[in-house]
Amino acid sequence: MRDTATEDRPARVAVPKQAGDTQEQWSWVERAVWTDRMLTALETGVKGGKWFSLMDKVYASKSLHVAWEKVRSKRGAGGVDGQSVHHFGARAEAELTRLEEQLRSNTYTPEPVRRVRIPKPGNPEGRPLGIPTVRDRVVQTALRNALEPIFEHRFAPTSYGFRPRRGCKGALRRVQALLDQGYTWVVDADVERYFDSIPHQLLMAEVEKEVADGQVLGLLRAYLSAGVMEGTQSWTSDTGTPQGGVVSPLLANIYLHPVDVAMIEAGHEMVRYADDMVVLCRTEAEAQTALERIRVLMTARGLTVHPEKTRIVDATQPGGFDFLGYHFERGYRWPRKKSLGKLKDAIRAKTKRTNGHSLAVIIDAVNRTLRGWFEYFKHSHARTFTPIDGWVRMRLRSILRKRQGRRGRGRGRDHQRWPNAYFRGKGLYSMHEAHVALCRSQ
Repeated sequence: MRDTATEDRPARVAVPKQAGDTQEQWSWVERAVWTDRMLTALETGVKGGKWFSLMDKVYASKSLHVAWEKVRSKRGAGGVDGQSVHHFGARAEAELTRLEEQLRSNTYTPEPVRRVRIPKPGNPEGRPLGIPTVRDRVVQTALRNALEPIFEHRFAPTSYGFRPRRGCKGALRRVQALLDQGYTWVVDADVERYFDSIPHQLLMAEVEKEVADGQVLGLLRAYLSAGVMEGTQSWTSDTGTPQGGVVSPLLANIYLHPVDVAMIEAGHEMVRYADDMVVLCRTEAEAQTALERIRVLMTARGLTVHPEKTRIVDATQPGGFDFLGYHFERGYRWPRKKSLGKLKDAIRAKTKRTNGHSLAVIIDAVNRTLRGWFEYFKHSHARTFTPIDGWVRMRLRSILRKRQGRRGRGRGRDHQRWPNAYFRGKGLYSMHEAHVALCRSQ
C-alpha cells in the first residue's frame, strides 16, 4: 500500500547532532510547550532519568490558549455541566484565566465524564463514549501536549494508533508487507473491554517510569477517578480510561507499550492499533506460541483476551481475517462486511425515495460519502467497486421511479430510461472509474 511520507517516518529518532535536526524530527510537537532545550533533553536524556517539572508547562497561559483553540476546532458536545463549546468561547478569556489560577494553586477538580452510547454493529448496547466537560477537554489537551513527546520517544514501531505521523494506513501497509513476505499464519487478537478494564494503579506505574512531577501525576489520577455519569446514574471505578477523553488514547498506548516491547524481544511481528492487534507468523506453531505469549502478557496487565473473538487464521485459506476495516484473505483484501454495511447505511439515509431534494443535491451529498469511503478502501480488490456503483445507481433510479408515480426499486427498463451514462453526466462519482484511474497513475 502507498501512503503519505509522514507515516513512513519511524516512531523513534536518532540523536541529532544539531538543534535544527531536532526541530525537524519533532516538528509536530506543540511549541507553546516544548522548547529546543527540552527537545534536546528528550533526545540526549533528561537529568535524573525522569521529568520533574512539567506542570508549569500545562497551566501556562499560552499553553491553555493553544489547547482551547484545538478544542474549539473540534467542537463536540458539552459534558455533565451542560456548557457547550460556544458558551465557553463566549467568555474564553475569563474561563482560561480561571483554569490557570486553579491549576497553579492545585485547586482544579475534573468533573465526571458524561457517557453516551453510539451505534456499534452487532452490539445492541452500542459503543460507550465518554464526553468530558469543555473545561476538562482544554486541560486534558494541554496535559497531552506536555506528555505526548516524552512517551512518543519510547513507543515501539509496532504501534500505530493515535500517534503523530502514524495511522491506519501505515498499519495496513505493514500487514500487507508481512503477508507478502510469507507471514500468513495470523493471530487475530481481541482484548475484552480494553478501555474500560485498564487498572489505574498499574497504568500510573507506567507513567511514573518517565514522569516524576507530583502535580501532573495527581492531575492524571484525578481524571481517572473523576467517575462516569450516564443518564441519572453515576459511579467511579479503579479501572478504565473512558473512550472520548483527550488524554485517554495516550494513556491506552502507554499501558500496552510493555506488551509491544515483549513481543518484539520475542521476535514476533505484531501490528497494533490501540487495542486492535494482529501477530503475523510463518508457521502455525509460531502462531500458537505468539497467542500464548499474548495471553500471558495481557493477564499480567489485568486484561483479558476475548476467548471467542481471538483466533489463529491461515490467511492463504478461505476465511481470512479482518483488521482496521479491511478483510484479508488468500492474497487479496477488500472491505469487511461491516465496513460495506456502514457505507450502504449512509447512502440509504441520503437516497430515500421520499427525498424531496433535486437529483443534483442528492448526488452531491452521495458523492461526498463515496469519495471519503473510496479514499480509505481504494487498495481493495478491483472487483469491490463495480457492484457498489451499481447499487448506488439503483437507489437513485428508485427515487426517479417514485417521482414518476411508480412503486418499487429501480429495475428492468429503468436501466434504459436512466442508463449509466445519464448518472455520469449528472456528475455521480464512480468508484470503479476512480480505481481504474488510480491503477493507471501507479
